Amino acid sequence: MASDQTSSRRFDPDRKQRIIDAALDVIVAHGVQGTTHRRVAMAAGVPLGSMSYHFAGMDDLLHMAFRQVAQAASAAFVARLSKARNRRDAIEAIIDIIAGNIWSTPRTLLLSYELYAFAARKPELAAVMRDWMQASRDALGRFFDPLTCRALDALVEGMGIHDSVDHSPLGRGDIADIVHRICRQD
Repeated sequence: MASDQTSSRRFDPDRKQRIIDAALDVIVAHGVQGTTHRRVAMAAGVPLGSMSYHFAGMDDLLHMAFRQVAQAASAAFVARLSKARNRRDAIEAIIDIIAGNIWSTPRTLLLSYELYAFAARKPELAAVMRDWMQASRDALGRFFDPLTCRALDALVEGMGIHDSVDHSPLGRGDIADIVHRICRQD
């Protein structure tokens, strides 16, 4: 009977993903500095040895976890912009992304803060952030020149960050006014 239990535990095709998801939960609860192999294993419900089996170390796990966050946030941004058929639709999409917190949920923002801080200390992780920015700019590039794309990308992220701590976050009308100012055509 014990061998049946052992073999069923060994076949766990979702274990690596469960560990990555648990790492993100631990980062939200304790920050990167408080994220340990033991906490992640406990949160994932896996033996501690699974950590070294699936990941080269904590930096490898954090890199995969942060890449997952960046890809999910980027996918939501790109999905909303992909519905735009013209510049006017793209402007409305940007307003929706900011006003509707499409990427800037409290969890994603907190993970983003942790990603920025961690990447400042681990330059190799900056590639995750650059890929995220490039995906946003590529989606915006269908409708805007490169400089406007950079400004809008920074606005989307910056507005989400500001609104997360501001006692009086901007309403949709003010956000629309700002976006229209940036997107003004000469």
